[in-house]
Amino acid sequence: MDSRTAGPRCEPMTTAHDVPADLLIAELASRIAEMSDITAPDWADYAKTGTHRERPPVQSDWWQVRSAAILRKVCMLGPIGVNHMSQLFGGPKDRGVKQNRAVAGSRNVARTIMQQLTSAGLITSKHNPAGTVNLGKVLTSEGQSLLDEVAHTVRPQAEERYPGLSNY
Repeated sequence: MDSRTAGPRCEPMTTAHDVPADLLIAELASRIAEMSDITAPDWADYAKTGTHRERPPVQSDWWQVRSAAILRKVCMLGPIGVNHMSQLFGGPKDRGVKQNRAVAGSRNVARTIMQQLTSAGLITSKHNPAGTVNLGKVLTSEGQSLLDEVAHTVRPQAEERYPGLSNY
């Protein structure tokens, strides 16, 4: 039977790889805000996000936005650990007259968010075959389905903003 006449064309599922990060993270942050397992600790209002920052974040929902960004990074780069995650959220440290140096972001923020995502059932630890070494965090099926659902939701906005995206 000819594949062109086999029936209606099946549209592929949209994944987190198919939509821009800014649209995905904004919608994912609003979904994460509804979850009871992921909440900003008391110290989050006063903590800087790294030594390269002078002040704490001014956004009221920065914890949910960072949680969404970390969940997306686990999807894209997993298995990934807290140290590598904090390096991704780092930046240039102003050292006065000396040249800037790259520094990592706050490991405590990254660790706490990853622990909350684990307790919410969105990510889990991956171990080597012997079970002796923790290789990092990976998405669970619930985390993958949440990301795919959010990506499918923001796909029309992405196609509106980037018309060439509808070809893929």
